[in-house]
Amino acid sequence: MAQSAILTVGETLPRSFLLAVATRGDATALREKRYGVWNSVSWNGWLERSKEIAYALDAIGFRPGDVASILSNTVPEWLYVDMGVLCAGGVSSGIYPTDSAKQVEYLASDSRTRVLFVEDDEQLDKALDIRDRCPTLQKIIVFDMEGLRDFKDPMVLSLDEFVELGRRHMAGREGLWEEMIASRGPADLAILVYTSGTTGPPKGAMHSHGGVTYQMKHGLDFYPVEGKDERLLFLPLCHVAERLGGYYYSVAIGSTMNFAESPETVPDNIREVQPTAFLAVPRVWEKFYSAITLALKDATPLERWAYERAIAVGYRVADARLAGKPASALDRLAFQAAYWLVLRNIRKMLGIDRCQMAFTGAAPIAPELIRWYLALGINMYEVYGQTENCGIATIMPPDNIKLGTVGKSVPWGEVKISPQGEILIKGDFVFMGYLNQPEKTAETIDKDGWLHPGDVGSIDNEGFVKITDRMKDIIITAGGKNITPSEIENQLKFSPYISDAVVVGDKRAFLTCLVMIDQENVEKFAQERDIPFTNYVSLCRAKEVQELIWTEIEKVNANFARVETIKKFFLIEQQLTAEDAELTPTMKLKRTFVNKKYAPQIDAMYKAA
Repeated sequence: MAQSAILTVGETLPRSFLLAVATRGDATALREKRYGVWNSVSWNGWLERSKEIAYALDAIGFRPGDVASILSNTVPEWLYVDMGVLCAGGVSSGIYPTDSAKQVEYLASDSRTRVLFVEDDEQLDKALDIRDRCPTLQKIIVFDMEGLRDFKDPMVLSLDEFVELGRRHMAGREGLWEEMIASRGPADLAILVYTSGTTGPPKGAMHSHGGVTYQMKHGLDFYPVEGKDERLLFLPLCHVAERLGGYYYSVAIGSTMNFAESPETVPDNIREVQPTAFLAVPRVWEKFYSAITLALKDATPLERWAYERAIAVGYRVADARLAGKPASALDRLAFQAAYWLVLRNIRKMLGIDRCQMAFTGAAPIAPELIRWYLALGINMYEVYGQTENCGIATIMPPDNIKLGTVGKSVPWGEVKISPQGEILIKGDFVFMGYLNQPEKTAETIDKDGWLHPGDVGSIDNEGFVKITDRMKDIIITAGGKNITPSEIENQLKFSPYISDAVVVGDKRAFLTCLVMIDQENVEKFAQERDIPFTNYVSLCRAKEVQELIWTEIEKVNANFARVETIKKFFLIEQQLTAEDAELTPTMKLKRTFVNKKYAPQIDAMYKAA
């Protein structure tokens, strides 16, 4: 019989970490792939590295309450440094590796960063560019010195040099370790998580040690771990989803954290690791579905026939579950055959065959997509929360899934609807406020302690929460019709050819849409049909591609009332990355920004009416 996980959570993050190390010792804490080989690091090994970093910080004058920022992709060093900073009594702040030098300057200045840890020469360039304009910045520490062998700068140290400084500083200062650990209590600031800045400059959400550990204490409440738990970390660790859901929860329940080699290798790495739990944003789940949809186009007639029969059985079993009824004995037997003959291969191809629980959050997702994963036999649950409540506020009950909702309030928090229809959240996990912005804090947390996240929704008589849209995103047409664009956009993104979409129509006579195509899938579509194109712009302008996207839009239009249908669209003719101003670091189109930037194209769609 598999052994249940032991929860290791103390009153602060460092106390939780030390308890985890004492409990698990030489067991594997994390793994990373280098030169084709997965290498393991034990809990003890992690402690040794973070302890050296904490001592090094003290050696350079870093004191409890000071801020250190981490500018890096999701790599093991992120964890070593984060825990080292926290154990030194410091405040840890993450910065997206895709941020520009100007954005890094703003974040480092706003947080009064004393030490900036950077991943490599690319991130070091940003740090060197902004250091003269960041008066609090004292040291820059580089993880990977490849290409910097001959680089010398009094302000810059490699992580190896920094760790060696820490080792030397330990001699004769054994008591300093406990002093640093004891310097912070549950009410003290632990981490800064900056919002993605969709409506202005990013705001630094302040989370206390007690607020974070309060969420960690309930890690096993919604995910009861049996046996060895394996995670794949790949989302940005400066985002609350991976920082709490992938990292801090793993400290609490003892999961092994496997690090993806890079964002590009995630599909390969997940197939290698086959994690037992997987947290991803909707865009990842959408791309997995698109990969299978396109693979079926190249499959043999027999393979397509087998898939259609297998997934039909899966849907019958999933629909019985959604209806709260047991599947028939015949369907259960048929599903076992479908799994071993077909569905198991699809799950392995995606890398989720061992996945006991799959979570989706951080953005809306099409209910039909969740139903497809349930048909594969994957336990997928939608969760809801945001930066300001340090993770999850609602979660789908495993024994009562209601599609189109984000589940019920977690038992350790409260959710209600305001008279204006806004979803309000309350609990010991609500953040301390925004750094340096008391007026914004007052707008977000009311006098009774309720968090106002800005989402509109409802709660049904069973307690299920439905998110309608962002309050500021509700469209009121010229005819006075209230329309929630996210419902339409989610269905559009279900198409393998549409990466993202923004519905337009506020104070307009009808709805139009800005569409970002899925480059890989649309290119494949064009190549298979010998459609000529020379670059991304010509691909978007190709008549056949325009017709393809309109066909996908028409499929979605069929699900909505006439006033809610898209009448015209425009394809964004630029290959966007997280470094572009149109996108947030989590790869979501900024509604306000794209409405302004593409105003001429939007106006043209209405003038031509």
